[in-house]
Amino acid sequence: MIIDAHAHIFPDKIAARAADGISSFYGMRVRYDGTLGELFREGEKAGVTRYIVQSVATVPEQVNAINNFISECVKKYPDKLIGFGAMHPDFPDIKGETERLISLGLRGIKLHSDFQRFNIDDERAFPIYEAAEGRLPILFHVGDNRYDFSSPKRLMNVMKKFPKLTVIGAHLAGWSEWDEGARIFAGSGAYADCSSSLYAMSPEHAAELIRKIGTDRVMWGTDYPMWDASEELKMFERLPLTSEERENILYKNALRLVGEL
Repeated sequence: MIIDAHAHIFPDKIAARAADGISSFYGMRVRYDGTLGELFREGEKAGVTRYIVQSVATVPEQVNAINNFISECVKKYPDKLIGFGAMHPDFPDIKGETERLISLGLRGIKLHSDFQRFNIDDERAFPIYEAAEGRLPILFHVGDNRYDFSSPKRLMNVMKKFPKLTVIGAHLAGWSEWDEGARIFAGSGAYADCSSSLYAMSPEHAAELIRKIGTDRVMWGTDYPMWDASEELKMFERLPLTSEERENILYKNALRLVGEL
């Protein structure tokens, strides 16, 4: 089994535009169009069997529609998809929508504060953490040396304030701030994924950071539509890890996180 623990999907009619937006934001080439069909086609080439899928609500008005879309996809492909819902700190009924996304069968929440333009540790986001604490994991985009919204230090403040919140730090806990992210996550009990990270460092450095965070806490992911699953797996296979560590990262940690192991 291989689980892609970090994949973004969009409705077909807006997918290409959304993928172009990601490309423009990061100044990096996005490989794919962001549709569910292409996620499946490229993932199957690499042997991926399941996917944790989500999308980001850049404005509060998108929250309901995104949660409906992700839920519909999961219902259509329940053996392949695990869905995370969207939330925004300015959404008017955070508690009610959290209850609704749970009722829809979604298993977590995705936040990207660089896109959503709020500091992770801003009090206006606290109602999201309060609603999710002890109930749903939150996948946070973490790190960007161009901005301070999602810095690992800010996420550390959230973890201290909400100790029962299950945190997943995307991109080894700090895209472009990898060493700082791993330092902060070490021993914290938080999860991380290694998407959009392996390209930027040596196999030895990546393995060092993964072990610092904890091989029972890190999950493999592609950040689809950003990267190619087959290439990401080849980079992962170069890491000096044990067979047990690889199994944990490729699927066991993700299944444990969503309560299926």
